[in-house]
Amino acid sequence: MPIEIQEITTKKGLKDFVRFQWKLYKGVAPYVPPVMDFELSALSKEKNPAFEHSEGRFWLAYKEGEAVGRVAGIIHGEEAEKEKKIRFGWIDFIDDYDVSKALIDTVQDWGKSEDLEVIHGPLGFTDLDFEGTLISGFNQMATQATLYNYPYYQDHFESMGFEKAVDWTETRIKVPPGIGEDLNRAADLIGKRYGMQIKKFKSGKEILKYADQVFELLNDTYNHLYGYYPLSEKQIKYFIDQYFGFVVKDMVALVTDKEDKVIGFAITFPSLSKAFKKANGSLYPFGFLHVLKAFYFNDTVDFFLVAAKKEYQNKGLHALLWSALYEAFVNHKIKYVFSGQMLETNVNVNNLLTKYESAKDEEIRRRCFTKPIL
Repeated sequence: MPIEIQEITTKKGLKDFVRFQWKLYKGVAPYVPPVMDFELSALSKEKNPAFEHSEGRFWLAYKEGEAVGRVAGIIHGEEAEKEKKIRFGWIDFIDDYDVSKALIDTVQDWGKSEDLEVIHGPLGFTDLDFEGTLISGFNQMATQATLYNYPYYQDHFESMGFEKAVDWTETRIKVPPGIGEDLNRAADLIGKRYGMQIKKFKSGKEILKYADQVFELLNDTYNHLYGYYPLSEKQIKYFIDQYFGFVVKDMVALVTDKEDKVIGFAITFPSLSKAFKKANGSLYPFGFLHVLKAFYFNDTVDFFLVAAKKEYQNKGLHALLWSALYEAFVNHKIKYVFSGQMLETNVNVNNLLTKYESAKDEEIRRRCFTKPIL
């Protein structure tokens, strides 16, 4: 039967687009469903300020009247202008090569009509959206910030001529006991030598005072990473409003210089993976209770964001960040730390994490694929 591709142009259609993954991964233990409201916000022109400089189009694939795949096409204004690239993201499909090809062809055709020359993905509008195709680590439960997909995805992309652009790896470690005193000594020595200090917060509102600086540092230190483009002021406010309401004050480590300017940070969250699975995409009426419970009864944290000002990266700033976080992990009885996705080329962070005992039995790796538009 032929594959029918329908573009999504209504709010109801957008909900169907998001819901498709629930159907595809029903009963799959490692899959963690996102929150429907968060997904709709990310894909909404009215809510997501990324649409001020980017275009996004969304399609569902049907076979015999049944939804069998989905894909988003994204033209990031600056990337399209400088690199002639179009992105694909939010892609899922059954194990049918005709379906995956029809989806990719649809995005390619749009790119070709806009005189673009390369297609790559999975990527979102920003580096803070879901990105990458899982190519190893299929037995590990995804975090709330990472994608799960079936093992056959890689074969589908490679059969269409895609090649590796970059890989992200994910490290999961056990919290090492008994290193608190060593970290504190190192942090104290380094802080005095370079005028760095760890911020202590009494409430989440105090952290918000530094939120703009956090994202400014993110823009400064991430701008060389694959697919990263600086966030606008409106995007920064959007992400602050979306994420900073969830922070636990002592699980955010901020390091400042003598002028109280942020020079390094690490933002971690109690793992919400199990809570999101129980909520099954909806925070209300009862899903929020699962999330709330996860904040108070949890033995795992996820690294969400970490960055350090370039001139301080080789001065031991990581010791201050780890010192602050280790104290929080001990207080909250945290046993495991999941790094989130790190580019395999991020040698400094990856080397640091591999010093600790692994908490996984299989490498977790995700890939961005790329190919010319012919």
